[in-house]
Amino acid sequence: MSLKVFHIVFITVSILLSFGMAAYAWFEVENGLRLVWVALAILVGVGLILYGRAFLKKIGEIQGE
Repeated sequence: MSLKVFHIVFITVSILLSFGMAAYAWFEVENGLRLVWVALAILVGVGLILYGRAFLKKIGEIQGE
């Protein structure tokens, strides 16, 4: 597995874990920080999506696509 493929897989898994954390916090956390955890997890997930898109664009430029 190349470093590029590993990076894409790692970012994808991280996005899924982030949104999974948001769902867990929404349904399971019972204290006053629930919305903070949900918002933080969603922001991280969105940030990872934006990072993944930028990474794929940069890889495409490097490979001449």
